[in-house]
Amino acid sequence: MDKITQEKLEKYFSVTQKALLKAKEAPENLSITDLTRADFLDMAQRYFDDAKHFHEKGEIVNAFAALNYAHGWLDAGARIGLFDVHDSELFTVDDETPKKQ
Repeated sequence: MDKITQEKLEKYFSVTQKALLKAKEAPENLSITDLTRADFLDMAQRYFDDAKHFHEKGEIVNAFAALNYAHGWLDAGARIGLFDVHDSELFTVDDETPKKQ
């Protein structure tokens, strides 16, 4: 399918918003500086907000792209241990991956 439907966009909004909330609520990994964690969350939130803005303007492709950037920041943060999330549905991490020390 080469068309971004409203349903597909809404699904990605939902998944990215859930991942953003989960990352924000995750315990901090003290081996990583608070500034780095905050920076990743800030970038994810900015792209998520951009996606909402584009969606409101009817720019569905740009909204979809911004959602993917937002989720990419969250996923990267989870992969390097910034967010202790253990959720393989929202992130590319194992549910059982132990917290990095």
